[in-house]
Amino acid sequence: MSDSEDDNIPQLSAHTLAALQEFYDEQKQQTGLCVVGEEKYNVGVIEENWQLSQFWYSPETALRLAEEAIAAAGKGGRIACVSAPSVYQKLRELRGNSISVCLLEYDRRFAIYGEEFIFYDYHHPLDLPDHLTAHSFDLVIADPPYLSSECLQKTAETIKHLTQGRVLLCTGAVMEEEAARLLGVRMCKFIPKHSWTLANEFRCYVNYDSGLDGDM
Repeated sequence: MSDSEDDNIPQLSAHTLAALQEFYDEQKQQTGLCVVGEEKYNVGVIEENWQLSQFWYSPETALRLAEEAIAAAGKGGRIACVSAPSVYQKLRELRGNSISVCLLEYDRRFAIYGEEFIFYDYHHPLDLPDHLTAHSFDLVIADPPYLSSECLQKTAETIKHLTQGRVLLCTGAVMEEEAARLLGVRMCKFIPKHSWTLANEFRCYVNYDSGLDGDM
């Protein structure tokens, strides 16, 4: 390139460059791409998007649910997390080589988790990749994004397709009867907590003997 061509390239001030860098840093933070290594599995490292009805569990709840999932799946078990990214993140932190886990999630920011991320839209409950064969998971843990009959019904289709039997469902207390009808689950004593206080009471439901029914 000639000197005259160089003269035609717009030059940015130091202030503008700093502002531009700040913008890029914010974009990286929002997409989760600014984190590397095991840090990308920290609960909350990808911020909640309330427009997608995302409300992450508190670290204590994420840990309790992950430990329950590992116990329920057993050594070498397979766990599917449906719309439950904070449980997936905690499982990745805990699992070692004892289990395998995948995340079915609508938010493509979670694609940073590579092959363990599977794009999932509850409106199309059985639109799943071929390698997610029917009844191939020891446990499915699901947290439908919306407290609606349609969302629970469609998510239940996915759950029943994937699980060999065991289900751990997290949703509002108002969905108790419908959850029991669709999945044969019962409410646990354990009460999950979120990073933010929600207006709706949330509960856990299972269809097997669970440690979540122990003393709290």
